Amino acid sequence: MSSTVAGLLQVGLLVAALAAAYRPFGDYLARVYTRTTHSRVERVIYRLARVNPDSEQRWGTYALGVLGFSFVGIALLYVLQRVQSVLPFAYDRGNVPPGMAFNTAVSFVTNTNWQSYVPETVMGHTVQLIGLTVQNFVSAAVGMAVAIAVVRGFTRQATDRLGNFWVDLVRGTIRVLLPVAFVFAVVLVALGVAMSFRSGVDVDGQTVAIAPVASQEVIKELGTNGGGVLNANSAHPFENPNGWTNLIEIFLILLIPVSMTRTFGTLVGDRRQGYVLLSVMGALWTAMLAVIWVAEANGLRPLEGKELRFGIPSSALFANATTGTSTGAVNAMHDSFTGLGGGAALLNMLFGEMTPGGVGTGLYSILVMAVIAMFLAGLMVGRTPEYLGKKLGRREVTAAAVSILAMPTVLLLGAGIAAVLPGTQGALNNPGAHGLSEILYAYASASNNNGSAFAGITVTSDWFQASLGVCMALGRFVPIVAVLCLAGALAAQKKVPATAGTLPTTGPLFASLLAGSVVLVAALTFVPALALGPIAEALL
Repeated sequence: MSSTVAGLLQVGLLVAALAAAYRPFGDYLARVYTRTTHSRVERVIYRLARVNPDSEQRWGTYALGVLGFSFVGIALLYVLQRVQSVLPFAYDRGNVPPGMAFNTAVSFVTNTNWQSYVPETVMGHTVQLIGLTVQNFVSAAVGMAVAIAVVRGFTRQATDRLGNFWVDLVRGTIRVLLPVAFVFAVVLVALGVAMSFRSGVDVDGQTVAIAPVASQEVIKELGTNGGGVLNANSAHPFENPNGWTNLIEIFLILLIPVSMTRTFGTLVGDRRQGYVLLSVMGALWTAMLAVIWVAEANGLRPLEGKELRFGIPSSALFANATTGTSTGAVNAMHDSFTGLGGGAALLNMLFGEMTPGGVGTGLYSILVMAVIAMFLAGLMVGRTPEYLGKKLGRREVTAAAVSILAMPTVLLLGAGIAAVLPGTQGALNNPGAHGLSEILYAYASASNNNGSAFAGITVTSDWFQASLGVCMALGRFVPIVAVLCLAGALAAQKKVPATAGTLPTTGPLFASLLAGSVVLVAALTFVPALALGPIAEALL
């Protein structure tokens, strides 16, 4: 069987699995966030945290809950790394240096999971399990909570309440992430993924690092996190031993972002709305997969940077899934991709995390772009734009604009400064266009909370640790605050009835308008930078 046929079969199996899970899992997510009853475990948590689960919050209070919880998480994770030497299962790896500890703390709390270190030589098992893995769960739950709050903005009328952040956080963690992660951790162990508390195993006189991988591998993919327990990430045979584990991990990456479009359609009372969003996500994702696959298959050195167990099709599929979401996991070296293949992976991130995007972030990002698309349509026909019965006025459009401009601002500023600072040139392993591509990819990955890397750039200096950490924080929290403000403004309105002049949002016209807006915004913002990096490299 040729690699192309095998690759197409993998894509077919993946799409079939996602289609089978789409309806039941998407509807289950809708029930999780709408039920008014609380489990016993949840009530214990609320009592310990002194939270009234039956109260609801204004958008500002909801946002303060997100920010407060996240910044406390950053502080605790930073301290945990700085005292690692006195913790059990540290294996004499010592305390994590301050700059690296800051970067890592921000990275995992923001669901970025960018790693500027070699995990098996820097992080002990206690920090991995109590610090990093916990954040893998709760950072994903935060993204889902914000997405649901935004959906409530469309479904509610004449209210200033968006739900309760603490309830949404707990439910996403306990009812969704934990049970799914438990089931698939068992599956991965059965398929050969390592699970051990030893520091390493001796093989022919050499010590090979090992860790409790399976329990962390699942949430790494399910929560679109991406931080590997081992440095080779999902190219390592302990994390991803065969083709079946590779396919399952891709499925886990896409499961929640894809299913949340069904959740959206269910909650707004019109599932066609969710299908339209899914069609746009799917069309862009498919186009990028084709570009990466063809570019790598026809490159001068097609197998460079690819794990031979997977080959080009599986490497292209994984790369497209991980850069189309906010997942930093990789099963191939993106730095060794062709100029066109690497540029397509980079463009996936520059679309703004909506093809299909991260857990929760993909849904609220494409909803923001839907608001922008309807605003543009309103300008073209000369009437006040509406979306799902809500008028889009100055406050709504301003909040949407802030949300989509936050990432390009911090990305281009960070990359621009890094490109001209004399001290940063020594961090590049490649000169010219590819070196610029490495810088652009690093800041795109940080600003989009993705976490994958070209890896041809060394980011252990204080400048990179600090600047990338700031980009992660701003790229995560500025859009969150903006979209919650948007949700608050929408919830305060009463729905207006559709008229003959209302643009339908369930057909191909709106889908084309939305897809065009995604591509147009990315093109107008990033083509000049891309022309100097991956485009120039591809044309050489």
